[in-house]
Amino acid sequence: MTTKSLYNPKAMSTPGISARFSGPLKALGAVFKRLSSDVSSCFGLVVIAILVLSAIFSPWIATHDPNLVNLPNALRAPDAVNWFGTDELGRDIFSRIVHGTRITLSIITIVSIVVGPVGLLVGTTAGYFGGWCDTVMMRITDIFLSFPGLILSLAFVAALGAGLENAIIAIALTSWPPIARLARAETLTFRSADYISAARMQGASSIRIIVKSIMPMCLPSVLVRITLSMATVILTAAGLGFLGLGAQPPLPEWGAMIATGRRYMLDSWWLVAFPGMAILLVSLAFNLLGDGLRDALDPKQR
Repeated sequence: MTTKSLYNPKAMSTPGISARFSGPLKALGAVFKRLSSDVSSCFGLVVIAILVLSAIFSPWIATHDPNLVNLPNALRAPDAVNWFGTDELGRDIFSRIVHGTRITLSIITIVSIVVGPVGLLVGTTAGYFGGWCDTVMMRITDIFLSFPGLILSLAFVAALGAGLENAIIAIALTSWPPIARLARAETLTFRSADYISAARMQGASSIRIIVKSIMPMCLPSVLVRITLSMATVILTAAGLGFLGLGAQPPLPEWGAMIATGRRYMLDSWWLVAFPGMAILLVSLAFNLLGDGLRDALDPKQR
């Protein structure tokens, strides 16, 4: 008579792993299904997907070298060879816009990585502790909010110096206050909840309560706010590039392309039309996606 061992590492580990990932995957699938069912949200999702794919595969999508100067081919109208025409130096505008998606995506990614955690930490800490901590943090936030984002970014860039890296730092420094305000408002509604009181009675520290219990509850609203803020980030980066304080030549940044092409725009409209259309489409896509995420993640909006 033989007996089978009851210990099977594969059988014991698989359910735990599947149970760990099944919940988030189902929630992500539900959000994606709701986004794809709405026309405007689906449009925003498609445009952002094209932006990401263009940034990844830009060397293969671009038809020309974006920095190749060809003076005999300068200011050429759109045709079968140069789909979006050429600029004053004969560079292909379509290729420069495609390579410019990398700069735009880099700005969006870095700013999101910085402002999300900073705004979430400041807002949840101020809302949970209250008192003088709330007063000091929110007054600092109010100082940042009292200035227009572009004006404050100009001040930071003027202090740090022109350049793409400094422009990203300046945009990040001016983009976290709205997220902090939102996280504080969400925290004020959660800090008196029964599960927070239960965690406090069990001896959980304030840091653990903020990180483990409050921040996850604020994440959906913060994610929506970050998505909606990306349009402002893109416009601010384009504005800095237009003023010569952002990405420097020969980088194919969309705002800088408009700045160099504005001298020829009356006769060569394509120099500013196509970079401006790229800024418009990407900004609109993030706004539409943010509206869709708000409806998908907030039960009150359903």
